[in-house]
This record gives sequence, structure tokens and C-alpha cells, in this order.
Amino acid sequence: MTPARRVVTLPPSLVGPEAVRFARNAQQRGADVLEVRTDLHAPDAIDPRALAQVLPLLVSERGQPIPEPWLDACWRADFDVAHAQVLAAPVGKLLASHHAARSLSSDEALALWSRPLPEDALVKHVEPMEASAHVSVLLETQRRLSERYGAHRVTVLGMGALALPARAVLARGNVLDYVATGGAWAAAPGQRLLDDAVREWTRAPSGSRARLGILGTSIAHSRSPRIHLQPFDRIDLPEDAPVEAVVDAMLPHYAGFAITSPFKLRLARHVGATLEAINTLVRRGSRWEAFNTDTEGARTVLERLDSGGECLVLGDGGTTAALRGVASDVGRTLRVLRRADAQGTLRGDVVWTWPDRVAAPESLRFEGARVAVIAYGAPGRRIAQDIIRRGGTPLMLGAAWFVAQARRQRELWETAS
Repeated sequence: MTPARRVVTLPPSLVGPEAVRFARNAQQRGADVLEVRTDLHAPDAIDPRALAQVLPLLVSERGQPIPEPWLDACWRADFDVAHAQVLAAPVGKLLASHHAARSLSSDEALALWSRPLPEDALVKHVEPMEASAHVSVLLETQRRLSERYGAHRVTVLGMGALALPARAVLARGNVLDYVATGGAWAAAPGQRLLDDAVREWTRAPSGSRARLGILGTSIAHSRSPRIHLQPFDRIDLPEDAPVEAVVDAMLPHYAGFAITSPFKLRLARHVGATLEAINTLVRRGSRWEAFNTDTEGARTVLERLDSGGECLVLGDGGTTAALRGVASDVGRTLRVLRRADAQGTLRGDVVWTWPDRVAAPESLRFEGARVAVIAYGAPGRRIAQDIIRRGGTPLMLGAAWFVAQARRQRELWETAS
């Protein structure tokens, strides 16, 4: 199986030499194509020939016509299939696209592609994903368009807050895979990260292994894809996303999921787990089996906070559930403080479980306290600085927790059926 060509879009803030530097960086990270859109850049804001010397250039008409210098330098030109100019694209350069305003049935989607196209044109069909279950319809649309035009010409994409896992599945049969480079700006909702797409094909080149992924909010920093079997997707969802529907719809396509904040308790209830919170789902035929390997991480953290006696825990979510599960095994008692209770000055051993996006009470202070930080990477460093500001001594135990629980996750996913 040949991987789809990875397409990154030039951010609107980058022009001139900065645009060329972006293209070089993207090329070094594994991008195959650079897209430039007329709604994001004025005709004279970029040097298309300089960009095309770095990566093949895809120029896309979005509201404003594509300038002639862009067309001259491009590898492909994206015109809407209903646009009068679509057949006037330079010979051999047409990418005919359609961006639907709503989710369509496959019959509706195929009806949009009745216009004759040059035999060398690529075909791109895009729909908003109003529900995760629509992935099955998009896969059928992809199959039928590939039968009509040839699999070497077709790309089908979903868009929206719930689209990322569907786009990862669709990429297996697409010619183009539109991905995000990371950071605050994204070209479209639902794009997976360039680094994850590259890792899939460099560490699992056959493309035959069932997918794995991590579900959470604000997880671009997650190290899970670096250590787990590939392909492994970071699926970043809003806190109020219908994550239950996402895991149900992806059951045929994913062998397992890592679950992180804020979905550990919700998904435990959804799959009928006997556990208060879960961090691992493993496919068992037509159902999910739930586990909480966070207990392995919790055990590691409490053993390193080895002064004995009571340990204060800030926050009462999925992480705290894991700590409760092993506290008696390691001879510790826990006192759990929710945000409303975490006021004044705390002493002794403390575990900080709040993610960095959750602001701690301003009155919270520490005196002679060792505070275990469960987060790692940039979020962990931000939490540590906050702890120091409040008078505590941070213990960076997030990586130890992560490795301990991930080792057990990997063992479980290898049993998926």
C-alpha cells in the first residue's frame, strides 16, 4: 500500500522568506506537498517559484481567482467541480474538488460528480462530519469514487471536530492526506498531525496493523505515539464532544484507545466498566473491554513519595481514582481535595492531578511540601513553575507514571481481537 501524499497548508501569517522557511521545515519533517490558498494569501505575498523549488505546490481557489504566476509554478490547481473555470485549468494540473455543505449519502455524493473531467485530473470530495458514524458512508463514497475514477486519483475527507479518526482511516485509501503541522493555527478542523502521519508509514510501512489512538483534550504534547505501536493517532476532542459516539463508530477501525483527561470517567460509564475511571479500551470483537493501567503509574508515584503517612491529592478525576486503587497496597492514606477545598497552606506530600488548563485556587500555598506533578513535557513544566510560585517543591513524576502505565497498555492492545 502506497501512503497518501502528505499536504500541509501555508499559514496566512507567513509571507515572503518566512513562507519559504516554513516549506523547508515541513519538507524536512516529511511533508510531500505545500498548499497555498487564495483566501489566505494575496497574489504578491508569496514567491510561488521559490516555494515550488522546496515542495510540489498545490494552489487552491477559495473565493479569489488563482494568480497566473501561481498556476505557472504549481504541481496541481484545486478548482471546485461546479466552477466554470475547472476545465480551463492547465493541462495535467487539475485537482477537481467539491466541498459539500452537509453530510451526504453516497448516492448524493456520486451525483455531484457527473461532470466530465480530464483523465489526468485528481478528484477530492469533502464533507462536514455531523456524526462520527458518518465514517462508514464516507468509506463507501471513497470506494465508489475510486471505482469510477481509479484509486490513484481520489481523495475523500471529513471535516469537523469529530473528523480526525475518520480522516486517519480514510487516508489509507486516499491520494492526498491533508495534515496539520501543529501550533495554534490549523487549515481545517479534524486534521491529524503531520508527525503522526509520518510516523505511521516510517514505523509501520506495511500499513496493515489495526489503528491505535489516544482520546483527550489538548493532547498535542502527548508522547504516546512515540512509544506505542503504529499507526497511533492523537485524537484531540473538545471537552463536550460526544466521545461515546466516537468510540462506538471507530470500533471496526481501531484495535484500542488510550483515554486521558477529561474522558476517563465518562467512557467508564459508557462501556459499563466496573471501574470508576478507565484509561484503556481494547477491542474484543464487537465490543470494547475497559482497563485502568493508570494504577501502575499511581503505584510508581506513591512509592517515590516514600515518607509514609497521609498524602494530599489535588483534584478528584480519573487520576485520583487510580491513586485510590493502590494507596492501601503501598501503605498510604489519601486525603482528596477538590478545587473548592484546596485553600490556604498545605504541607507534607501532595499529588497535583489537575491538567495545566485548570487554574488552581489563587489562595493555595505550600510550606515544606513535596508536590508530585503527574503531567509531563511543557504542561508539566508550567505546573511545576506554578508550584514553585506557591512555595512548593515540584517532583516531576509524570514521565514515570506515563511509562509504567503505557507498558501495561501495550501488553493489552497486543491481545485485541
